[in-house]
Amino acid sequence: MVLDKLPVLSLADDKTRFSQDIGESFRNYGFALVKDHGIDADLIAQAWKLTEDFFALPEDEKRSYFDAAKAGARGYTPFGTEIAKGAKVSDLKEFWHVGRDLPEGSPLADASMPPNVWPTRPAEFRDVLEALYAQFDAAGATILSRIAVYLGLDDHWFDPAIEDGNSVLRLLHYPPLTGMNGEAIRAGAHGDINLITLLLGAEEAGLELLTKEGNWISASPPEGALVINVGDMLERLTNHMLPSTIHRVRNPDASRAKFSRYSMPFFLHLRSDFPIKTLPQCITPDNPDRYPQPILADEFLQQRLREIGLKK
Repeated sequence: MVLDKLPVLSLADDKTRFSQDIGESFRNYGFALVKDHGIDADLIAQAWKLTEDFFALPEDEKRSYFDAAKAGARGYTPFGTEIAKGAKVSDLKEFWHVGRDLPEGSPLADASMPPNVWPTRPAEFRDVLEALYAQFDAAGATILSRIAVYLGLDDHWFDPAIEDGNSVLRLLHYPPLTGMNGEAIRAGAHGDINLITLLLGAEEAGLELLTKEGNWISASPPEGALVINVGDMLERLTNHMLPSTIHRVRNPDASRAKFSRYSMPFFLHLRSDFPIKTLPQCITPDNPDRYPQPILADEFLQQRLREIGLKK
């Protein structure tokens, strides 16, 4: 597997063709590069500027928005908090989470989906990020509808599964490196927890995928395109037909080490009360059901949050 075999797909293509193309890309690589995704470029530019401005704030001010009891669900998570599953050292990053605002009285409103936290500055942070969240949410739902068709499901199959889902927009900052990082890297090798991840900001070198052959390869999309990958929930749902590929963000070369790196992943989640049960069409004599016991999406999430150090 080499990078030029990972196709750049267009969401503006014919629905049937796109469904087949993204399904095959996911099946082969666990990843896809997608352009023409419909997320407003001006809105993205505003979000980048606000992201840089927020992470440039004094440390004490940023930490005033950190609440360890929320397990990273909302607001600020300080540098060195998150650790990849099985890793010995924490990642070299800090981040901010924006989640879904649930309708008043929703039974899903609990510790897993608390109200959003908003900083006093920079100005317009809330307005821009709420708008960007909504556009990521819409793009993700469209992608899932195409995946449903590839899996032989109705194109609206995922609609009730993700309605009021626990999706999170993460603003990520990897600070400049000091040269005293030991074994730590910006993001250790990991799989994502959720259904699919939609990522902006991977044009800056660093994101790497672990191929089936055991090689790390770079994944830098065309400017403005999304990197989309399968998460562990979709892998489980499809009985590993669509694999959740291990990936990492390696440390940069010396020429780029003094620069910050920013990215925006949108982790598209199921509803907290959705039972993850293997799809029958993904069970075959050669691939028997790996997960005969269903698990609720929130139970699965809580297990993984403990593994990555966000929840005790």
